[in-house]
Amino acid sequence: MPRSVAAHRGAVVELLTRQAARKGTEELPLLDAIGRALAADLRAPVSLPPFANSQMDGFAVFSADIPDGGAELRVGAPVPAGARPAALERGFAVPIMTGAMLPKGADAVVPIERAVPSVFPAAGAVDALVRLPATAPGTFVRDAGSDIAEGALALAAGTSLGPAQLGLLAALGLTSVEVRSPLRVLLVTTGDEVVEPGNPLVTGKIYDSNGTLLEASMRQAGLEVVRNGISDDDPAGLLDVLRKHTDNGSAVDLVVTTGGVSKGAYEVVRQAMAGEDVEFVPVAMQPGGPQGIGTFNDVPFLGFPGNPVSCLVSFEMFLRPALSEVLGAPRPRQMLPARLAEPLTSPKGKHQVRRGIIENGVVRLEGGAGSHLVHALARSNALIQVPADVTELQAGDEVEVWVL
Repeated sequence: MPRSVAAHRGAVVELLTRQAARKGTEELPLLDAIGRALAADLRAPVSLPPFANSQMDGFAVFSADIPDGGAELRVGAPVPAGARPAALERGFAVPIMTGAMLPKGADAVVPIERAVPSVFPAAGAVDALVRLPATAPGTFVRDAGSDIAEGALALAAGTSLGPAQLGLLAALGLTSVEVRSPLRVLLVTTGDEVVEPGNPLVTGKIYDSNGTLLEASMRQAGLEVVRNGISDDDPAGLLDVLRKHTDNGSAVDLVVTTGGVSKGAYEVVRQAMAGEDVEFVPVAMQPGGPQGIGTFNDVPFLGFPGNPVSCLVSFEMFLRPALSEVLGAPRPRQMLPARLAEPLTSPKGKHQVRRGIIENGVVRLEGGAGSHLVHALARSNALIQVPADVTELQAGDEVEVWVL
């Protein structure tokens, strides 16, 4: 009986969890850590903001100096951003810039627009007066630690580090961060019929797209990728390649092959894995039904189908989500509801993944269901998810899409 998509994804998670536990961590400069996962809980070494400051350009005041009807106050020395101001004298209002430190004794800021006159006095002006309306304590004041207090949890272990997270670390004064070390993957494409791009294309041969397709996907997901060219349909040759990279304290953390996992006469990966701790299972998914999973030489092993779309769908449905769950990076694909622009049918009992273009909440199918349609894949920006218990959908029906 075919394995469900969820069950197979769970098996991939279990496989990677054991391997990830063996990996260490590394300290990287902030910008080198983009897309990586935080290794441990990180607590704020300082408060943000580190001092009370003004939210507006205006006048810093002691609110009790201004009765309900407003008051005329003397204007003190201005406070620019970055300055350490003198304490506020009673009966005074001091011009203050956005982000500038609130003087000791001030507890509120009145925006310049509410002042009369609604301009700051000229530099060097003496005995200037300003009329201000009554204001409550704390108005337009950013209290120290109002963003995050010193010692509070800034980011949890496993957080994927994007621009916002790295910006927070910089605001906290950090220049580097401890991240989880990435997995190193051996990617092997197989098949007598495929040749490397750039070589002459003779009759009966096709150019290998799987290698580029998967390596690009893996790199985008933060993996380190090792390539060894194309393996032909000789099981012994494939075993030599795999042993070369997994013997003697493996230099790789995961092996991924493409092709040779179905039930045909020349399924090189199935033949090579005979006797190894690898099983080949049908998954109730289209495309990408045949899958291999297990270990080779104590290294986690995944065998993806050979058709390009099947290959990418296998990565997106199984490996990428497992990496997100186990390592914290990459970030999961954004999942959105969308309305179908046209009807579709799906085989009974199989989770179908179709390519599509989503725009303004509507998704249009791109290409047919064939797993060889690389051009249609290249035009797509979404994967349409059709559950296994759904066989027919009409235009306007809602579906879940994964944004690529």
